[in-house]
Amino acid sequence: MLDLSDRIQDAGILKKLFGSSGDTSNSVTQPPQHAVRSEPRVQVSVSMAVAQDRVQLTGTTTFARDAITRLAERHRIAAGGYLEVGGTIQREPENPADPHAIAVHVEGEKVGYLPGYLARTIDLPSGGARAVQIQIFTELLPKGLRAEAWAWLGRGPAKWQYSETERPPMSSSAKAAAHQTSIDQMIADALAGGGDRAESFHRGMVGGVHYLQLVEPIKQLKRDGRLDDALVLCYAAIEGAEGARNGLEPAPFYTEQAAIIHRKLGQRDKEASVLRRWLAYCPPDRRKGSSIKERLDRLTG
Repeated sequence: MLDLSDRIQDAGILKKLFGSSGDTSNSVTQPPQHAVRSEPRVQVSVSMAVAQDRVQLTGTTTFARDAITRLAERHRIAAGGYLEVGGTIQREPENPADPHAIAVHVEGEKVGYLPGYLARTIDLPSGGARAVQIQIFTELLPKGLRAEAWAWLGRGPAKWQYSETERPPMSSSAKAAAHQTSIDQMIADALAGGGDRAESFHRGMVGGVHYLQLVEPIKQLKRDGRLDDALVLCYAAIEGAEGARNGLEPAPFYTEQAAIIHRKLGQRDKEASVLRRWLAYCPPDRRKGSSIKERLDRLTG
């Protein structure tokens, strides 16, 4: 098995990405520094009631792009801005994809849908409509206008997570950084809290970093073409996932990423080896039908 501590330290990858040489105390008190400092911090401590009342719309950057662009031009935020406005939600029983779908309209423009899981639970008759408060953020990116929108479904004044001055992450890189920050904070809080939860998270640590923190760095290293460095982090995460599996199968993402990289590097034997490693840690009754088993079967014929 790879000597991960030596490989990580020799490559200096964690220090470059996290500003740490592997001291676990840094993980508790200081979230890793690779998250973009200028991006807004994601608030993760919200009550369940508020989270259910405040709903992010789907489809704002796909089918609703033109509608939101027209709305943004009317309100002079086509170059990026913020709009809080009244709207309506309305069922679409004739929707071919989902007869329970609930569309969101603002000034005659369909700007998105409520998430499908939620649309089925809302008391709104077929063909009926209900007034709601909507907030829309826009940002002009290289690929065009990007929009994110939320609806307030609760009673009383809207309790938004974001505001005109505290904007949500909009670009792909900003979203990745915000997601990473939330993961870092969750792990720091868990480790600092002590008890069984802290112990569970400690079992997932390698080189002072929890395996959950390595998703975005692995993706970024792959995008940068640094496949060997990405492999080092994949194997670090694999070891962490094995330590934290608690009798179940390890998280498969990291094994899949390592296998993909080995395939790109033409390392067929190593690809098979990392797949077999995951299966060895997986309870026998959970191996059949897994994506790892299917990949190994295709590889070995």
